[in-house]
Amino acid sequence: MKAIRIHRYGGPEVLQLDEVPVPVPAADELLVRVKAAGVNPVDWKIREGWLADVLQHRLPLTLGWDVAGVVESVGASVSGFKAGDAVYARPDASRDGCYADYVVVRASEAAIMPPTITFDEAAGVPLAALTAWKALFDEAGLKAGQRVLIHAGAGGVGGFGIQLAKHAGAHVIATASTDNLALLRLLGADVVVDYTRENFIVRAPDVDVVFDTIGGDTQDRSWACLNPGGVLVSVVSEPDPETAQQHRARGALVVVQPNGARLAELAKLIDAGVVTVVIDDVYPLSEAREAHEHSQTGHARGKIVLHVSD
Repeated sequence: MKAIRIHRYGGPEVLQLDEVPVPVPAADELLVRVKAAGVNPVDWKIREGWLADVLQHRLPLTLGWDVAGVVESVGASVSGFKAGDAVYARPDASRDGCYADYVVVRASEAAIMPPTITFDEAAGVPLAALTAWKALFDEAGLKAGQRVLIHAGAGGVGGFGIQLAKHAGAHVIATASTDNLALLRLLGADVVVDYTRENFIVRAPDVDVVFDTIGGDTQDRSWACLNPGGVLVSVVSEPDPETAQQHRARGALVVVQPNGARLAELAKLIDAGVVTVVIDDVYPLSEAREAHEHSQTGHARGKIVLHVSD
């Protein structure tokens, strides 16, 4: 089968299309014929070696940890899935990924794909939607009636965050550039802030939760928006504990893990029309390098996806 792999860490030029053996599923795994794979910032961060000490991958490594496809075969102990099922998953990022014709995923990482969307759309859901859910509800404890500030609302994670927070009954304030304000309103944001022209601290006072998907100066300035007892939850960098204490708030860094059961819940929300998937662009597998370059601009509007097979 074909797979996009790296044999060394580096820039987009290290992505290589290889011929490799089709993997064999273990007893608790599914062999999935990949239809589409999502492209996420973690992919190019791993490619550049940022997480080499944490994940300790063995090279060569197949990238990509968002997948939608069709079950080809199931392991001996798997129940709940069968050959021919359309599934989506956020597989374990410590193992070979999904930029390939086939991938093995643990059955616990997968769920039946929402039938109302395409494979390309489904591949854009798992990592970003699971991240938003974990950050807003599991970590920050967002509840109906609370105020939440979501940074980079037009991005993949931010876009799902807006929709999930609004569905939970929160008052949603979201930031984006001028060209993306209409998208934020479409996704359900109550207040939209053009960060290129406005000071979000002024536009988003007294919030209960800040969802930081940018880090750096944006994270540092966001403490001023929080009520005492509020939470700043980041998917980029660990919030400073001393700064949190100064603002009588709490900070948390979220790292998402595979969760097939939650993907099943998300599928229901997608099929009900509560959550929609915003796709920025779709590339063929052979253009993974271009997809990474696009992702690294930091200005994707929704999700970037690799189309692997029809």
